[in-house]
Amino acid sequence: MTRTIGIYVFDNVELLDLAGPYEVFTCASRVHARLNPGTETPFKVLTVGQTSAPTHARAGLRVLPDAVFADRTKIDVLVVPGGVVSAELVKPEVITWIAQTARGAELATSVCTGAFLLAQAGLLAGKQATTHWEDMDDLQTMFPSVEVVRDKRWARDGNTVTSGGISAGIDMSLHLVETLVSRELALRTAHQMEYAWNENA
Repeated sequence: MTRTIGIYVFDNVELLDLAGPYEVFTCASRVHARLNPGTETPFKVLTVGQTSAPTHARAGLRVLPDAVFADRTKIDVLVVPGGVVSAELVKPEVITWIAQTARGAELATSVCTGAFLLAQAGLLAGKQATTHWEDMDDLQTMFPSVEVVRDKRWARDGNTVTSGGISAGIDMSLHLVETLVSRELALRTAHQMEYAWNENA
């Protein structure tokens, strides 16, 4: 089974919040193909934008979305990266897309301040969630129904998985490779990336 990973891209996205999960899932597929030639790839990774216009990451790098909201692409695992999300929080079409996509997905996940977008879409009410250490108080204040976890690199509660910033998003993504495919693939992917996987949530 090939799962489609849909990563939301927007202006002022934190580049490594986007690129970390992208690299984990695409690398996992390459490693899987080498170990199991001729078999179905475990992941197909797409970036999704509100429109087809290029977006610019927080550091300025231009990102061209692979798909747009209007395509209604079936997404199995939604990844919402962080960055400067204040503009995204007040866009009804963005919040509606996140909520609708999550309803049809196996998992809805976030990196860093992407948790604010999941919360705004109503996906974290009554659930444990985490974000970058610098933003935990704001998350709790803005969304009091969320149980903010302060001592874990990622938090899983039902079909939502949230992580801290940047490198924590890589750890979370490797955890997802482990749970969706196998521990062996997660370990081999981390080794291929020369990444010291922090497995402890």
